[in-house]
Amino acid sequence: MFNDRHDAGKKLADKLGRYRGKDAVVLALPRGGVVTGYEIARALKLPLDIIVVRKVGHPASPEYAICAVDEKGTLVCNEDEAASIDQTWLKEEIKRQGQEARRRVRAYRGERKETQIAGKTAIIVDDGIATGLTMRLAVRSVRTQKPRKIIAAVPIAPPGAASALTAEGTDEVVVLEPPEEFLGAVGAHYIEFEQVEDNEVIRLLRSS
Repeated sequence: MFNDRHDAGKKLADKLGRYRGKDAVVLALPRGGVVTGYEIARALKLPLDIIVVRKVGHPASPEYAICAVDEKGTLVCNEDEAASIDQTWLKEEIKRQGQEARRRVRAYRGERKETQIAGKTAIIVDDGIATGLTMRLAVRSVRTQKPRKIIAAVPIAPPGAASALTAEGTDEVVVLEPPEEFLGAVGAHYIEFEQVEDNEVIRLLRSS
């Protein structure tokens, strides 16, 4: 159990201490992952940037991801779940979330240039993994930029998440709490798990 996302980030930083001051970049998934990633970047003296991936939630349970899409329109889906959904609705929702991903990139990064990660160690961070689709797509997207090494770092993930990420090309998966103790929802592992607002993401990125 973690007090909040800051606490989780500090504990992840302890596990990633060997990368302190190295040729590495922390890439956080907004919004919650930016809080966690900020603590890692600060502790390890590394640059912090974002990788924006939007989940496409099931219409009957929006928090349950059936697909994930990034700013470039790259898509990863749970094929069985996606096939059971009205395809017209799904197509429109994927389009809408892709547009939202692009909006967030513009809002969060502002005039800052995207951090170049070719040849560097990319540490991809989120505040937890549920279905794993957003992190899988993040890894897939980062891999196209030819980093030297990809690390996925999260406080909590369900059983099977690490193997799925390895299959996507992740070199190392760091999870703090044992997967067999996953409670079915990321927020269940936090004492405080309030929604992170856009202005907080922007503030953390500017102060990193």
